[in-house]
Amino acid sequence: MKIETVQRWVVSVILIHIGGSPTLALAAYSPHLEQIKHSSGVGLWVMSGVVGIATAAGVLLIFQRSLLSPWLVIGTLPMIVSAFYVF
Repeated sequence: MKIETVQRWVVSVILIHIGGSPTLALAAYSPHLEQIKHSSGVGLWVMSGVVGIATAAGVLLIFQRSLLSPWLVIGTLPMIVSAFYVF
């Protein structure tokens, strides 16, 4: 295996961890905050989607893929799951 391939995988795993942790935390906390103040809960919910999409786009850029890819949906999965509890 080429060293460039290994480097891409390592960097993408680090990016997924660094970007995925806040995405999951924001998506998990947004329903709790929504009960206290609706606008703040929705704000966290939207931020989880933005961070998730940015993380998925970063991984696509690392592997030199097009940003218009169905893989961007994976970045919105925490947002989609928590939407049931926010609304």
